[in-house]
Amino acid sequence: MELVSDLGASVTDSLAYLGALAMLGSRAAYFSFVAPFKGKPLRLQTAAAQAMEVGVRALPILSLITFFIGLILALQSAYELGKLGAMSLVAKAVALSMSRELGPLITAIVVIGRSGSAFAAELGTMKVSEEIDALEVMAINPVHFLVAPKFLAMTIMLPCLTIWANTMGILGGALFGVTQADFTFGRYIQASLESLYIRDIFSGLIKSVMFGVTITAVGCFEGLSTDGGAEQVGRSTTRAVVISILLVVVVDLVFTGLFFFLGDR
Repeated sequence: MELVSDLGASVTDSLAYLGALAMLGSRAAYFSFVAPFKGKPLRLQTAAAQAMEVGVRALPILSLITFFIGLILALQSAYELGKLGAMSLVAKAVALSMSRELGPLITAIVVIGRSGSAFAAELGTMKVSEEIDALEVMAINPVHFLVAPKFLAMTIMLPCLTIWANTMGILGGALFGVTQADFTFGRYIQASLESLYIRDIFSGLIKSVMFGVTITAVGCFEGLSTDGGAEQVGRSTTRAVVISILLVVVVDLVFTGLFFFLGDR
């Protein structure tokens, strides 16, 4: 009975945590997309600065990682496809894998490490130093003032980063295709584009939007929930990274299954 009780408590706590994330995400979405039309303007300058940090400054490391991922995919797929005499399908395998799955997922993991952890550390430090309490005393909503700009920046920039990651992955595969599989660069790119449908690209972009919402909600929630001293800030940052990766994988599974059962090929 004790085991059942502990299991029930864990499930209850997990559902309560997901409910708190959903509430924070819905409030951030309201302040980002609805409140500006009701006389509560968003801090666009702060959102632009966050977009630069989340998106533009992540391009070098994201480009390098996804280029190598595309090259690895080409090598691995060519190893098996070559046995079947189907080397021409390497471009299709890389393009589909990147656009539908690995592009959004790798992008989300990179952003979690760079920005999700930074959100938790920033808000956690503000909470410990009582800056959040000072905002509330001044009748400033912390979600509107701090979370909404991050939310807007993340939901806009993560799909953009995903498109860039897909492109770099395809270029990584092209390196193998040109040097080892008798493709010309133009023919490889053409084969990649011909293998993609609009739904392949949009399924990855929809995932990336949901990943952005998840990363922002977890990072900001962990930061705002920080209690104690500097040690707790570190723990909140660690929890934000671990929980964000877990939830991103779960969201990925849910949407992959949804697209599959809706008839996606």
